[in-house]
Amino acid sequence: MTAPPLEQPATAGAPTAGVTVPETELAALREQVRTLTDRAELAELIDRYVTLLDTQDEHGFDDTWTRGVFTDDCQLEFPVGRASGLDGLAAFHLEKKSRFARTHHVAATYGIHLDGDTARLRAHLVASHVHHDDGPDPGGRFDIGGYSEGEAVRTPDGWRLHRWTFHLVWSAGAGPRPGPEPRALRNSQPRPRT
Repeated sequence: MTAPPLEQPATAGAPTAGVTVPETELAALREQVRTLTDRAELAELIDRYVTLLDTQDEHGFDDTWTRGVFTDDCQLEFPVGRASGLDGLAAFHLEKKSRFARTHHVAATYGIHLDGDTARLRAHLVASHVHHDDGPDPGGRFDIGGYSEGEAVRTPDGWRLHRWTFHLVWSAGAGPRPGPEPRALRNSQPRPRT
């Protein structure tokens, strides 16, 4: 007597031989993958910008970094000023940052709401700003917390911020002091302890 053939159990969620997946299900899966990819790219865009707030001038003034983050017609608004378009945008950031010896920005808790080729964004931000005369172990920092919100658009080069506004919720310590000329670049890394 011969035993009946055993059937191999199907892997959960995987199609089995001879079974076709309906086109509607494939379309839904494609949409889910696109949504997840868009969300990952938008989170990376915010992370890239926040990192560049601290590192943009480490190797000298670079007026091209903004093209990898913003649209040509971007609109930015901060408590320290406003900027429009890419022309002069890197210098705007450098001038504001030059008021401090170094900065450290951290973003988290992203809200991303996709609508086709546009996305509404929100990210919470905490930043420390070390004054020029405070040395490697700052006792007097200017710390802030708040959130940024805005809009990103899909471009041929990927997602870019079109509108970005920072809303200050709290601050501690002395605010910005006049800093050196923006072109008087400095190393944004702390000096080693001696």
